Amino acid sequence: MTGSTDGRVGFRNARPVPGIALALLLALAAPALPAAVYPLGEGDLIGELSEVTAQRDDTLIDLARRHGLGYEEIVRANPGVDPWLPGEGTVVRLPLRRVLPDAPREGIVVNLPEHRLYYFPPAKAREPRTVVTFPVAIGKMDWETPLGITRIADKVRNPAWYPPDSVRRAHAKKGDILPAVVPPGPDNPLGSRKMRLAIPGGAYLIHGTNKPAGIGMQATAGCLRLYPEHIEELFELVAIGTPVRIVNQPQKVGWHAGQLYVEVHRPLENTESAVIEPDRTALARLVANAVRARPAAPVTWSRAEHAFELAEGVPVPVTPAPLVQVSATAP
Repeated sequence: MTGSTDGRVGFRNARPVPGIALALLLALAAPALPAAVYPLGEGDLIGELSEVTAQRDDTLIDLARRHGLGYEEIVRANPGVDPWLPGEGTVVRLPLRRVLPDAPREGIVVNLPEHRLYYFPPAKAREPRTVVTFPVAIGKMDWETPLGITRIADKVRNPAWYPPDSVRRAHAKKGDILPAVVPPGPDNPLGSRKMRLAIPGGAYLIHGTNKPAGIGMQATAGCLRLYPEHIEELFELVAIGTPVRIVNQPQKVGWHAGQLYVEVHRPLENTESAVIEPDRTALARLVANAVRARPAAPVTWSRAEHAFELAEGVPVPVTPAPLVQVSATAP
């Protein structure tokens, strides 16, 4: 396996195949790395792209969890690679570089199209600011994760699960009768930790899971679900009252080392609310607004168009790197 130089600084449509059940079991047993922590500089990008070489028994789910990624982001960054059988010796791209969402860099920010949560710890005197990032599963179809600004209302270790009536009815239609309460333990879908959002009704949570293979997908009844290791980390970092912003930004732009980058994600699937989908005109407007204050940075529009077409969720530079000024010295 090749190594990664991702700038970390501190604490920590798949086709069915006969081995799918084994792959899911392996994913349950393959713990994730501690969450990636990056310094917050003056630019808008964090991390670096990296690669690994798949071993014989690896799946993309295994590699995603091992490197702090979710299912959708690793699949989209590796078009043409079989998610269940990438094959020994296959080079797998790890999309560990990303443009930060266009939101205040405080508290928790969740960008739904990239299935990712960002936590910006409070600033401390004489210490550099950082951002911690985690892949998440988000709401599906009729159970969309709501957009907007809220906060962490409370935190509970080893929670019981009280399935909402809507969830119990949906399961009952499939012959799966859920109990009124599921006690703490390995069969609890909330995992070992939950944090309730201050959204009326109290039904929306940030929590763990007993099905980690679904991280990075639209797979929940509206909650935000993390790997078991990651929810335990985030739980210790986040205080009650922390602001939470849930945004829908399939297209992002940001500056890094004098270059403008664009990052495009595919739209959310099977949603009926007025969410924002990738749009060429909207992307062009984002790029034009970003370079307006830097008229010396010509845009290579073909690169922006290519990023839009691929929608791989990987930052692509659309302006040239600035020339390095070399001072002359006397002989």
